[in-house]
Amino acid sequence: MIRKFDLEDRLIDFATKCIKLFNNVGEVYALEHLMKQLIRSTTGAALNYGEAQGAESERDFIHKIGIVLKELKESRVNLKIQLNAGLTNDIEKAKSALAESEELVAIFAKSLRTARTKKN
Repeated sequence: MIRKFDLEDRLIDFATKCIKLFNNVGEVYALEHLMKQLIRSTTGAALNYGEAQGAESERDFIHKIGIVLKELKESRVNLKIQLNAGLTNDIEKAKSALAESEELVAIFAKSLRTARTKKN
């Protein structure tokens, strides 16, 4: 049985995984810049999903899910940049986070399409 908050849990786990990628990194300007932005976008996705669950209308829900999707896409690109630039110390964890971001993007893109179709 799928629990109601599985997506919320996945978003929180994704944000936590990305935060933990940077626990013991040296001071590299590009990494610090991307790391901070990744933490903002991953936590933003989780927090906006929480807001979407309490949406006041169908239109509000669609708008908030759109923000979640935007934040997830940003996170995915950020992880790709870090991997391509060799900025992360733990390649396997970063690849795992990238794979999760791709799955979450697909899920929320489909959810957004479904919500828009139902509205129209």
